[in-house]
Amino acid sequence: MNSEDIIENITKYVYKQFEHEESGHDKWHIDRVRKLAVSIAEKENANVFIVELAAILHDLIDEKVKETIRLDILEVEKILKMQRVHKDDRDKVLKIIDSISFRKNISQNELSIEGKIVQDADRLDAIGAIGIARTFSFAGSRGHIIYDPEKKNKHHAIQHFYDKLLKLKELMNTETAKHIAEERHLFLEHYLQQFYSEWGTTEK
Repeated sequence: MNSEDIIENITKYVYKQFEHEESGHDKWHIDRVRKLAVSIAEKENANVFIVELAAILHDLIDEKVKETIRLDILEVEKILKMQRVHKDDRDKVLKIIDSISFRKNISQNELSIEGKIVQDADRLDAIGAIGIARTFSFAGSRGHIIYDPEKKNKHHAIQHFYDKLLKLKELMNTETAKHIAEERHLFLEHYLQQFYSEWGTTEK
């Protein structure tokens, strides 16, 4: 089976799996990450096949998605085997999707260039205009409020900007992603300024 057929078959399966995901980790998130990762891979001279495959599969094992969607790493390996992906390529893809999570905080030195690219693309989709939209979508899916100026509830959407989003610019791996992140990070900062202005507070 050639690489195009493998990508097409796995894409169909994953996009169908995520069709009704409601936390901002839907098939369109995967599609954006995939396209951005491939674009970065071409600029950074990485293995595009490994990058694209890992980008398509990257959220299947994420604990943030519904249990009805989520698979474990062995189930993902089975999908790759069914598509006759070579063992070396399977191992590379599985290592990437098991390593790039923000929560795992794995050192850049432990990631391949392909892993760094998929991680960058995923993180870029968490910042900028779409990243903001996804933040509120995720908060809503967990029953969290938009903002709590009294600081009684730390699980509000705006807090996520400080816990994660505003840190991502400095965590980009590739020069291509660093360049893209600059504009998107600036948009986050402008958004927060406008948000606090409309709320009538300077408190964070």
